[in-house]
Amino acid sequence: MSTSMRRRAATTAVTLTMAGALGFGVMTPTASAAPGPCYDGRCNITVKAPKTIKVNARKFGFGKLKVTSVSSRAVKFSATSGGTHLSGSTSPGGTVKFNNLKIWVKSVSGSKAKLGLFPTRS
Repeated sequence: MSTSMRRRAATTAVTLTMAGALGFGVMTPTASAAPGPCYDGRCNITVKAPKTIKVNARKFGFGKLKVTSVSSRAVKFSATSGGTHLSGSTSPGGTVKFNNLKIWVKSVSGSKAKLGLFPTRS
């Protein structure tokens, strides 16, 4: 094997190793995908019921916030943690607090609600 062929082989090996380390191509695991825009409890989202929003279960005590209905008068929510069931509703402009997650219903238009989620201290 000539010197130039060894260099090319070494360069190719380094390139493939770096591509794998940086997660390019088919080597990227699907499990590393982000859990959702509201996972950390900070987001603005427009939803239509029924809708499940994934949040950090360790941080909020439940992993799925469910929007069960949307109307011009109220938006209804629920969450389950172990054997505990949380539920609440509020009119547009109001807030609901589940554990340390505050949900603000910014507005309702037809069957869609604009929500803002914010973590609280307790």
